[in-house]
Amino acid sequence: MLGSATALEGAPGATKARKRHRGEALVGLTFVTPAVIVFSVFMFAPLVMTLYYSFTRYSGFGDAQPNGGANYAQIASDPLFWRSLGNTGIFALATVPLSLAGGLGLALLLNRAMPARALLRALFYVPVVVSAAAAGIVARWIFNENFGVANRILTDLGLPAVPWQTSGPAAMVSIIIMSIWSTLGFVMVVYLAGLQGIPSEVYEASALDGASRWRTTRSITWPILAPTTFFLLVYLIISTFQVFDLVIVMTGGGPANATTLLVNYAYTEGFEQQRKGYAAALGVVLYVIVLVLTLVQWRAGKRRDLA
Repeated sequence: MLGSATALEGAPGATKARKRHRGEALVGLTFVTPAVIVFSVFMFAPLVMTLYYSFTRYSGFGDAQPNGGANYAQIASDPLFWRSLGNTGIFALATVPLSLAGGLGLALLLNRAMPARALLRALFYVPVVVSAAAAGIVARWIFNENFGVANRILTDLGLPAVPWQTSGPAAMVSIIIMSIWSTLGFVMVVYLAGLQGIPSEVYEASALDGASRWRTTRSITWPILAPTTFFLLVYLIISTFQVFDLVIVMTGGGPANATTLLVNYAYTEGFEQQRKGYAAALGVVLYVIVLVLTLVQWRAGKRRDLA
C-alpha cells in the first residue's frame, strides 16, 4: 500500500517531466527543420539526381536515356580523366603542406607581442575574403608573360623570365601560388585560435626546464595542435578538390590541359560538351575520392587519439 501511494504521488511529477521533454524536443525540431529542408533541397536531392544521371546518356535536352555503367567504363579508359586526376593530386600535394606550414609559421609569429600585430593579422586574412574570380583576374596580370609583375621582378633580379601561360608546369605553379595565398590567412587564424587555447603555465614550466624555443614548439606546441592540424588537413584536401574559379579565370585549364583539375573537367564535359550524364559520373567519382580520403584521415586521426 505504501509503495502504491508513493507511485501515485510521483505520477504527476513524471507526467510533467515527460511534457517538458516533449516540449524541448518540439523546440529542437523547430530549429532543426529549416536546416534539414535546406540540406535536403540543395544537397541531398542534387546528389541523388547526380547519381541517377550518371547512369544515363543525357545532354540536358530531351529525356535521359539509361546506359547502365557505360559512363563509368568510359571514365576508366579516358586519358583526360587520368590527366585531370593527376593534376589534382599534384595540386593537392603542393598546396596542402605549404599552406599548413605557412599558416603555422604566421600563427607562431603573430601570436607573440609585436607592434601592429592586429593590423598584420588583418592584412594576412584579407585574401580569404577576396573572391576566387577577382583573385584570378589579378593573377592573370601578375603572371602575364609580356608585362606581368612576376617576370618584371625576376628580370630585375637578373633571372630569366618564366613562361607562366605557355608552359604547363609554370602555369600549375602560378595556380598553386595563388591558391596558397588565398588560404594562408584562414589556416593562420585557425592555428592562432589553437595557440591561444594552450595554457601559459605549460610554456612557463618549459622555460624553467631550460627548453629552447624550437624544442618547446616541437615537443609542446605541435602535439597540442594535432587536432587543429587534423581539422585543417581534412578541410584543405576537400578544398583542393573543389578549386574551380581560380583555374577557369587564370588558365582555363591550359596549356594543353596541364592545369585542368577534376572539377574543371566535369564542368567542361557537362556545360561545354553537353555531356551531362558523363559529367554526372565524373562528379560521383570525385565525391567518392573525397569521401575515401576523408575517411582515411578520420581513421588515422582516431588511431592517433587512441594511441
